[in-house]
Amino acid sequence: MTAAAMSLDFALPPELEAREPAELRGAGRDDVRMLVSHRDTGEIEHAHFLDLPRFLEAGDLLVLNTTATLPAALRAQRANGEEIALHYSTSLPGGLAVLEPRRVSVATGEVLTLPGGARTTFLAPYRDSKRLWIAQLELGMPLLDFLRQHGRPITYSYIKSAFPLDAYQTVYARDAGSAEMPSAGRPFTIPMLANLRRRGVSVARVVLHAGVASLENPEKPYEECLEVPLRTAELVRETKWNKKRVVAVGTTVVRALESSVDGDGFVVASRGWTDLVITPERRLRVIDGLLTGFHGPRATHWAMLEAIAGRRQLERAYGAALSERYLWHEFGDLHLILP
Repeated sequence: MTAAAMSLDFALPPELEAREPAELRGAGRDDVRMLVSHRDTGEIEHAHFLDLPRFLEAGDLLVLNTTATLPAALRAQRANGEEIALHYSTSLPGGLAVLEPRRVSVATGEVLTLPGGARTTFLAPYRDSKRLWIAQLELGMPLLDFLRQHGRPITYSYIKSAFPLDAYQTVYARDAGSAEMPSAGRPFTIPMLANLRRRGVSVARVVLHAGVASLENPEKPYEECLEVPLRTAELVRETKWNKKRVVAVGTTVVRALESSVDGDGFVVASRGWTDLVITPERRLRVIDGLLTGFHGPRATHWAMLEAIAGRRQLERAYGAALSERYLWHEFGDLHLILP
């Protein structure tokens, strides 16, 4: 069963789409609400992100994705002079990349002119995607330098203003590579991380470089580049041995950790690519809890969310979030799912 088939069917009122960063609406990036969903009891609590330490215990492990967001949105020009939007998604071996020409059809062999005299050639559709293409980039400089010079953050139609790249970074970002921000970690501040450590909550890191999502065409997640450091694998095993909880900050962390399990069920250090798609039929082996944002009715992550929370609890939680007017998307509120 696909993620799209499992998606809850609901209408998201436009006024619940967060259109600006929390610090422009309130006291700071940590000034967001947090719905807490207890999977085993069915209980739902309404809280604030600043209450997070109250829901975690000494010995729990919080795992963060330290990927940094790239300015991955570009302008490109076709041979007929038409200007289109182009999103960089993922780098491939051999100087190739996965690109998304936004809302236009392109053909194999078509060449686009990019800023600064660069160009790209579309070679073939990427896997079974109707929107992503494998392309050859001819930039005249390293990709990261080119994006920093000519790109801007990827945004969607609900964002009405331009915000700097810093607005799309977590405070702990350090490994450049994501086309889109792993937004569940955005509300964290350095004082919050210090507070959690003082309370005995351990913090570990993984890297998973997120490609472009699509609000128009639900598709199953495709391959993404990951790294699970040795120290993180050790902390996960220690946490599980002590019967404490491993809580992922974002669906990218779930994918990274669940992709790094050996035949005996232990998390191991790893680096490479993952094509893992988590569904209720695939039992979770690592993750006990998840801090995430609220996902749209056609989001690609519904199968994973159902595997973590269960269908019935998701229906309760999203019903409560709609009724209590929580905010959606990368600048919105949070959903903490616990056993």
